Amino acid sequence: MLVVSPQERAAGQKFVPNIDERQDFSLVAGGPLFQLLRRMHVSGDALELVRQQILIALLVVWMPLLALSVLEGQAWGGRAGVPFLFDLEAHIRFLLALPLLIVAELVVHQRMRLVVRQFLDRNLIPEMALPRFDAAIASAFRLRNSVLAEVLLIAVVYIVGVLFVWRYYVALSTTAIWYAMPAAEGLKLSLTGWWYAYVSLPIFQFMLLRWYYRIFIWARFLWHVSRIKLNLIPTHPDRVGGLGFLADISFAFAPLAVAHGAMLAGLISNRIFYLQAALPDFEAEIAIVLLFLLCLVLGPFLVFAPQLESAKRTGLRQYGTLAERYVREFDVKWLRGGAAADERLVGSPDIQSLADLANSFEVVKTMRVAPITRDAMLGLCVAMLAPIVPLMLTMMSLEELVKKLVRVLF
Repeated sequence: MLVVSPQERAAGQKFVPNIDERQDFSLVAGGPLFQLLRRMHVSGDALELVRQQILIALLVVWMPLLALSVLEGQAWGGRAGVPFLFDLEAHIRFLLALPLLIVAELVVHQRMRLVVRQFLDRNLIPEMALPRFDAAIASAFRLRNSVLAEVLLIAVVYIVGVLFVWRYYVALSTTAIWYAMPAAEGLKLSLTGWWYAYVSLPIFQFMLLRWYYRIFIWARFLWHVSRIKLNLIPTHPDRVGGLGFLADISFAFAPLAVAHGAMLAGLISNRIFYLQAALPDFEAEIAIVLLFLLCLVLGPFLVFAPQLESAKRTGLRQYGTLAERYVREFDVKWLRGGAAADERLVGSPDIQSLADLANSFEVVKTMRVAPITRDAMLGLCVAMLAPIVPLMLTMMSLEELVKKLVRVLF
């Protein structure tokens, strides 16, 4: 973990990562909340105490809502048209999406911690550019550990997330619900509603916004790396000059994708069951969230497009010249009488060399301009849509749904 001494901060010295930091890069293992959880002994250096964190989160954000709604008579009946125990959106958000946001921290930490080592092990960073590479790591760690950043996130949650977005765009204000009753001036929160609006919901929104902030740090780090002249190999079999390992990192964000799908599924389910909406009414919302998620996770890889495009053009030019020279010599030797009379064509290494050269040229020709694969895109789409698929049962029977899925898959 990155640690900067007070003396260095006072002197304004720049921190340069050592070999351990280069090989143990993490977007998650840092920041004020992470340090607080470590002092509370509910998180370790490797974020291994995930169960304890989930339990504490549920004890703070969900259990008080259950207890207060029972005390106010809004748990399963009362005046509320939507009692607490029947509010699918709240339960999906706090019992499924929130734990997934916590689990995603461990998954991303474990999968991403070796990404910096890949840049070095594959010799993508020239030795002269190592100081710039170290500076990019140090900058990412400073942002990750920023106290100001998390304070601003909390401010955004309360000023924008609760007072504006939730009240006017998310809350079911047209019907009585367990946390509030509709009034002339808008929602009138109950005691349960106050805890929901100013404790439970802000915690969830903070966890979500902190993920967006971390991905911003990740995108910024990749952008700094893309400013370095990388040692890209056009004939690398991954067809992205050696950057293919970046696409694999996208699978680490699968829990985050499922969490987004669960949040959307919860919002849609409430409107289907209590506002007489139908699943097709939300096709635009589903498409927008899916596109947003793909851009969020895969978009940062596009910063390497200029270098990859340049490497592809250079590779096509160089290997095209080499191929032209080889095939001319091959043509002269084997078709124009250049070969010795006793030299046999069958078994000649010239044939295999010609095939190898053609394969190399084909690899360069099919080189992609971004380390994004179809499997990565498909995996994120499936993860995000999985929580929404059960809502199709509101439109058809389980048997009909299974038949349609079988037709699509097989």
